[in-house]
Amino acid sequence: MEVVVLGSGSKGNSALVRAAGSALLVDAGLSARQLRRRLDAVGQDPARIEAVLLTHEHSDHVAGLRVFRRRFPLPVVANAPTLEATERIVGESLDGSVEQATGTCLEIGPFRVTSFPVPHDAAETVGYVIEAEGVRLGYATDLGHVTHLVHERLASCELVVIEANHDRQMLLDGPYPWATKQRVASRHGHLSNDHAASLLPDLARSSARAVVLAHLSETNNDPLLALAAVKGALHAEGLDAMRVELARQDAPAAGVAV
Repeated sequence: MEVVVLGSGSKGNSALVRAAGSALLVDAGLSARQLRRRLDAVGQDPARIEAVLLTHEHSDHVAGLRVFRRRFPLPVVANAPTLEATERIVGESLDGSVEQATGTCLEIGPFRVTSFPVPHDAAETVGYVIEAEGVRLGYATDLGHVTHLVHERLASCELVVIEANHDRQMLLDGPYPWATKQRVASRHGHLSNDHAASLLPDLARSSARAVVLAHLSETNNDPLLALAAVKGALHAEGLDAMRVELARQDAPAAGVAV
């Protein structure tokens, strides 16, 4: 299995998961033009994509969905509250969508997809465990804290995409209004570098062999700070063998395969 984060951050989020000659998209927050360009750049035929999985309805996760589906009418998979909220955001019915109740499992082509709830301020935000070819990917990019269930789901995965949204001091000192700072740092906002760093040693001791740090804020984070926090935490526990990659906002990240 391989994951390629096509783009990640407040300007748009989408990831490509590939296995057994097939693929899934997780979110479609980039413009349709950028989605097509980035899929082309990583050698992915959109016609070979089985479906789009939605984590939640915020615009940086669904902005390109309507136009992209006009050219490539992929089924959209999400829970009912997210589907309803997304239809309001994109301004049209998501014909051919597939409702997946949170916590249930769905077979999509060669993939076994299980959603799980995460704490974020949207209708019903989820993360995913995606299994294919004997490998599990854990995907959680918008959450304010790591619940016991989130920890449990991610600990079963060999490959993890996890949020490292902000450096706490940069957020505190940055230009956002105080109310926005409180939202980002809240238990239904976004994970900090320190949150990710405290989680990953546990995952490395369980199953994880590689991680992609995602949804880095361009305003309130620095890639070097995120890497230093995570790699420092892993090094302190003697877990340097875990591969750590960074998602980017402006271009696809390096593909990570397990």
